[in-house]
Amino acid sequence: MAPIKSQNSNMLLAFLTLLGVIAIVAVVGFFMLRKGPEIIQGQAEVTEYRVSSKVPGRILEFRVKEGQSVNAGDTLAILEAPDVVAKMEQARAAEAAAQAQNAKAIKGAREEQIQAAYEMWQKAQAGVTIAEKSYQRVKNLYEQGVMPAQKLDEVTAQRDASIATEKAAKAQYTMAKNGAEREDKMAAEALVNRAKGAVAEVESYIKETYLIAPAAGEVSEIFPKVGELVGTGAPIMNIAELNDMWVTFNVREDLLKNLTMGSEFEAIIPALDNKKIQLKVYYLKDLGTYAAWKATKTTGQFDLKTFEVKASPVEKVENLRPGMSVIIDK
Repeated sequence: MAPIKSQNSNMLLAFLTLLGVIAIVAVVGFFMLRKGPEIIQGQAEVTEYRVSSKVPGRILEFRVKEGQSVNAGDTLAILEAPDVVAKMEQARAAEAAAQAQNAKAIKGAREEQIQAAYEMWQKAQAGVTIAEKSYQRVKNLYEQGVMPAQKLDEVTAQRDASIATEKAAKAQYTMAKNGAEREDKMAAEALVNRAKGAVAEVESYIKETYLIAPAAGEVSEIFPKVGELVGTGAPIMNIAELNDMWVTFNVREDLLKNLTMGSEFEAIIPALDNKKIQLKVYYLKDLGTYAAWKATKTTGQFDLKTFEVKASPVEKVENLRPGMSVIIDK
């Protein structure tokens, strides 16, 4: 009889122990699986502009370093462009020649000048011949897919320029031989103006070898090193305009209740010791079907889309840097 009573006691104890374990697991699960507060995380961003040059060249010198603040008009870097310097010499020589031709048209040509004009014409004709051959070679390579269209355009321009130069030289020779007339004098003057325009154009290219900051900011990144070659329009550095910062959030549409256009809300910045700031929404747009979405139920009655929300600080936030996280507690 005693063994049966002991066995019943053991079964009751085991049953009570099982109930206790189930109760503990239920309590722990309730607290662990309870839905916590919704947290929306964003990131501080800043307007940046890229600095590049119109002319290809080699980096001769950097006047700034990454992280350095710059003002509008500061020299950022200097390029070395021997081709541009050579073009300047050519342009000035052409200007001098045009000035001489103009003076000759006004004064009247001598026999030596007539002979010189003839030789210039012959030289220009030789230039046209070379330019035509170069054009044909490049055109054939372009049609074969070997040469880019840019090179064909350059050679075509050089050929056209050579033809124009030959025509001008011939006109100068004819004018010298026949004597300058009123129209010839006007043409000579026009050649001078064209040469001056060419000089001004090359001078503008030379100015482009000095990279100037168009607006104040901070140098966020420098791409090439000193001595490296950079092409036309190649980015050389990025400048961040720290006075134009905002925060971007990706928010599910069920959390957009207080994030409407023009609304203000509070957020914290963990990197600044959880500093609280006020932000104002100025941009709100859905990210499209390619963005992340979440079904409201496991059975999926409808999908929640994600919206991009941009907000700017109501007041300037000291020490706020691009890339810092910004948190909203919902």
